[in-house]
Amino acid sequence: MRIRVSVATTVLAFCVIFLTGVLVHAQPTTTLKPETIKAFDRYVGSWEREFVQSIESGTPGLWMDDQQQRASARSGTILIRKIESVPEIPGGIIHGWEGLVFIPATKVEAVVDLLFDYARHKDVYPEVIDSRLISRQGDNVRGYLRLKKERVLTVVLNTEHEARVLRGSDGRSYILSHSTRIAEVRKVGKKDEKELPVGKDSGFVWRLNAYWALEQLEDGVLVECDSISLSRTIPWGLGWMIRPIVESMPREALEKMLQATRAELHE
Repeated sequence: MRIRVSVATTVLAFCVIFLTGVLVHAQPTTTLKPETIKAFDRYVGSWEREFVQSIESGTPGLWMDDQQQRASARSGTILIRKIESVPEIPGGIIHGWEGLVFIPATKVEAVVDLLFDYARHKDVYPEVIDSRLISRQGDNVRGYLRLKKERVLTVVLNTEHEARVLRGSDGRSYILSHSTRIAEVRKVGKKDEKELPVGKDSGFVWRLNAYWALEQLEDGVLVECDSISLSRTIPWGLGWMIRPIVESMPREALEKMLQATRAELHE
């Protein structure tokens, strides 16, 4: 009996330490390895080529083309599902999710303007605690976002992004957005606040890309967003506890972003 109590107490104490976020910041940082970057870039490159080619041919075959899903979205439901084609890669985990939402009584250009208005993002999106526009030239934009990722654990990231609009032959508009820099911030708000070297951190988020499809309908805009991100692998022995959190956060972030976009454009 004493042995069982001791083991249970040890496990409980370990869980408490982890769930308060102490473990994440106490453990040594990890390093984003070249083979991980190469594998992620290979997957994203192939995915993007197919995406762009389908736009140019006018046959994108997106989730929004499913008539049943279109009807569900137009009824007010925000649809989210996992991208099943995501491969396993060395040294990291690729997270792929796609979402679908209908925004009544708005126009495609209003959606584009919101997504490109980085200075406004801190007032619209729950995870954005600071933001600014770096530059915009026509259908190309660069912006900065300070993100606060929080679900039991809390991580703050300084991120920079590039996005561009493509006008499809099918009459839809598409936005391709890529993170160009992600750095974790420690001791946020304190005098000794510091930014960790890029790729040498807790590995919470290393890449964050989004691909948007916008279709103008007579009574609003149908919006699809495919999110592809990269994080570190789960530390050995902690998968049972960490994996549900790590895998659920990209899904929840996408859902919150779609909710906020709809709320901002359709009050």
